[in-house]
Amino acid sequence: METYDQTTNDKYTLINGDCCQVMPTLPENSVHMIIYSPPFDNMYCYSSSVYDLGNNKSYTEFLEHYKFVVGETFRVIKPGRMVCVHCMDIPKTDGLIDFPGDIIRMHQDAGFRYWDRKNIWKEPLRVAIRTRQRALMHMVLCQDTARCRGALADYLLVFKKRGDNEIPIEKPFGLTEYDGDLSLMNTEELAEYNTLKIKYIKHTNDKTNRLSQFIWRRYASSAWEDIRANVALSYKPARDKDDDRHVCPLNLDIITRAVVMYTNPEEIVLSPFAGVGSEVYGAVSKGRKGVGIELKPSYYRQMAKNMLPISVDQTDQADLFGGGY
Repeated sequence: METYDQTTNDKYTLINGDCCQVMPTLPENSVHMIIYSPPFDNMYCYSSSVYDLGNNKSYTEFLEHYKFVVGETFRVIKPGRMVCVHCMDIPKTDGLIDFPGDIIRMHQDAGFRYWDRKNIWKEPLRVAIRTRQRALMHMVLCQDTARCRGALADYLLVFKKRGDNEIPIEKPFGLTEYDGDLSLMNTEELAEYNTLKIKYIKHTNDKTNRLSQFIWRRYASSAWEDIRANVALSYKPARDKDDDRHVCPLNLDIITRAVVMYTNPEEIVLSPFAGVGSEVYGAVSKGRKGVGIELKPSYYRQMAKNMLPISVDQTDQADLFGGGY
């Protein structure tokens, strides 16, 4: 097994290696939640490694490679617990590939229940600047609208492993923190939120906690239109000189909302495609334990740096699984 480095302490474990090789070494039914964004087949160049899912010869080969990862997530996740996959449709010159649909079918075939789906809004101009997609340019609109395409939404797909959840994910006091963009609230909503935050922040009756109800209405929405696009981890130092322009860490609001919803404090959250550590950071920042597996050395090194602000004393003896990975 090719692994290059590892950072371990009592809050997180970071592994530089191939998730297809590392995950089979993890104990069965040992992880409380999994959240990640998979490589998008040949859409972006992440690395030249033969182990990189983005380096397959065809979309069919990519799905076969990815199928192994899904099978391992089913093996290591605890019964009744959630796997959250961030994805989008894949744009091609001749149309779109329904990547979310393929992900759903793959997880169902592996034994998961398809449980929930969040539509994550993206601002068109920001997407156009970042991706330089001609179909999003106003110039193309003026020339031929048949060549135009809107800013594709991101999705968070939620899958539940069949079986009974042994430990309830309790929220005795409801939700007490809102992770989202306050600037998108209208004047009345913002005033209500600020009032509720003062009045109910230490409220102990879940049935009358209006602050929690206010937050839950936004989290329970099928469309997450209030994700802060600028709240993400540092990634520029991780880019190699031959990188594609795509290094786009998952927004922390998406991660922290899911982590709070689907785990209890101190439980283990795994990301098999950890990148610069967004999922691990989001989990640890909410009092959970994180495990991140990342193939690319430069991303792994940046992940370790990004974890330092919330790090603890490191020790080679610490092991979140009690037996090594």
